Amino acid sequence: MNSMNCEIAAEEAGLKADNLKELVKISRKAATKGGEVLRKYYGNISMIENKGREGDLVTNADLEAEKVILKYLSKKTSHISILAEESGSIGSNTGLQWYVDPLDGTTNFAHNYPFFATSIGLCWQGKPILGSICIPFLKEVYWGAPGIGAFCNKTQIHVSYCNSLKDSLLVTGFAYDRHVRLDNNYAEFCWLTHRTRGVRRGGAAAVDLAFVAAGRLDGYWERGLSAWDLAAGVAIVELAGGKINDYRNSEFNLNTGRVLACTPSLEEPLIKELENIPPLNGASFGAPEIKAIGS
Repeated sequence: MNSMNCEIAAEEAGLKADNLKELVKISRKAATKGGEVLRKYYGNISMIENKGREGDLVTNADLEAEKVILKYLSKKTSHISILAEESGSIGSNTGLQWYVDPLDGTTNFAHNYPFFATSIGLCWQGKPILGSICIPFLKEVYWGAPGIGAFCNKTQIHVSYCNSLKDSLLVTGFAYDRHVRLDNNYAEFCWLTHRTRGVRRGGAAAVDLAFVAAGRLDGYWERGLSAWDLAAGVAIVELAGGKINDYRNSEFNLNTGRVLACTPSLEEPLIKELENIPPLNGASFGAPEIKAIGS
């Protein structure tokens, strides 16, 4: 995803400056509404379930936040279809589509760990244009749109100016099915931990991307993600001056679930490192059914 791809997608969608201003305002309000529901239920949830897959959780807060968001988006932009984590596809997709993650970081939320967000992204034929991410615990809303820039609340943000991998602070994540797949990111985590100032694991892709956009983190990579995890965040990172890649040095695609987001100076060294990291021997984890080694 090269620089200015958000603008290209907006142009292809026929969106003008006034349209973008209104749509990003709607995304901010939708994300804020979702965040308000999460704040209400934080520390007071009544239901936690697996969505048919071990480790992939849903709570009553996810469901209520999504309901509130969908009602608002349907009222304000009935002509735009929606892809939501819990409800699936809504409306006829004619190109423009909202990607809704009502609660990114459900496992954190379920354990009262305050690292979670509501993420609302707008795409044209799967290409991110703009978005908003509400982080309720920090009282922060990250948002951005072409021609406007990227912001945290009312303050404009920019990715960091770090130009050395050894001086960088990175973040990554592990897919919910990491327990049973060899393609689980453990090797990359260990490798880059020894070549940087540190690698964090937050547990919420939207928050990780927001922090890269704001320069709190210098880079983020992960795989096994869903489109709604990424749509808003990758747009905000790009609009904040960052680079987006699939971390195999190919063009970013929402549907691959792979992302590398970073400050421009680190794109090339991170791609190089990630391409050359030897995989961990699955046998050491008890493959083919890998045993969990903590969380």
